[in-house]
Amino acid sequence: MAGVGEALAAGAAGKRLEREQVLALLGAELPELMLAAAAACRRVHPRPARSYVVDRNINHTNVCLAQCRFCAFWRPPGHPEAYLLGEEAILAKVEEAVAAGATQILMQGGLHPEIGLEWLCRTLRAIKSRFPVHLHSLSPPEVVHAARRDGVSLPEAMARLHEAGLDSLPGGGAEVLADLIRGRVSPGKCTVEEWFEVMAAAADLGMRTTATMMFGHGEGAGERVEHLLRVREAQDRLGCFEAFIPWTYQPGNTALGGRSTGGDAYLRMVAVARLALDNVAHVQASWVTQGLKVAAVALHGGADDMGGTMMEENVVRAAGAKPDATRDEVVEAIRAAGFAPWQRDTYYRPLAPGMPLAPAPGRQ
Repeated sequence: MAGVGEALAAGAAGKRLEREQVLALLGAELPELMLAAAAACRRVHPRPARSYVVDRNINHTNVCLAQCRFCAFWRPPGHPEAYLLGEEAILAKVEEAVAAGATQILMQGGLHPEIGLEWLCRTLRAIKSRFPVHLHSLSPPEVVHAARRDGVSLPEAMARLHEAGLDSLPGGGAEVLADLIRGRVSPGKCTVEEWFEVMAAAADLGMRTTATMMFGHGEGAGERVEHLLRVREAQDRLGCFEAFIPWTYQPGNTALGGRSTGGDAYLRMVAVARLALDNVAHVQASWVTQGLKVAAVALHGGADDMGGTMMEENVVRAAGAKPDATRDEVVEAIRAAGFAPWQRDTYYRPLAPGMPLAPAPGRQ
């Protein structure tokens, strides 16, 4: 394909790619693409080491008004399988996680009609009053939902959540950042502009965030490129994205259906993300959706991090995936791939002496 070689060389050298170049990379041969992404990764992370974080995922409710067609986890209000965890149940999960060495809690749930800012802030304060743990929790759609429910602006909602103990904000609910696609698969969720507005509010508070991408649910190459370039443009303005996490749609038990995205397409997306996002320090491998073996291969094609050990995952499990791996298994997967494993905190700072330094929190 015309322009592929030039795009690979430019990306590997750390040069900013134009839209047509990123599109061309999606059609590149996978070995050459991964080699270029690995070179780009080494420019940012020169040491042969790959990181992970010990955390727990807590899904406090499966009740959701968004009714996303790609999600097998949600239940409508009043459904026999609907649940909302109480404060003590959430605290018990956090206590178990901290006892196991977790430094980060990823608490996320559906858009519950009874959950607003008061419930969220009360829960965040309860966790912070009991445990010295980083709350990397919620998502832009949850913030938008809570703000709408309570009739406040998104900046005010973010300020209240941050004051209550929210330390950083995951980039969940992004799916593909193209409104045409979102209108088809998740019409009840926040818009693209609202997603970025929440991120801007977090950045104004000095908070760090991440950006995600769930792909393989019917979007085209153009929409995938649009997603990457919008994240890159926002990072130029906000500087808040600590990492980018692409992961694949899991079709089991969903209304949308379709077929799973295989390892080849996943590795291609990881590599293209590393080459296109020249201003985002970290690209995370998704062992949760692809398994440890494919995630370990991604460490040779642009990814520098294996993400969290999680301890508990319910959303992709509901779609038929089996996201089970112990901390030791994650560490061994990194080691088997030929890298030195190192435990990090949410800001990619090493938690043990002798580990490689990572970019400090702050605008890239």
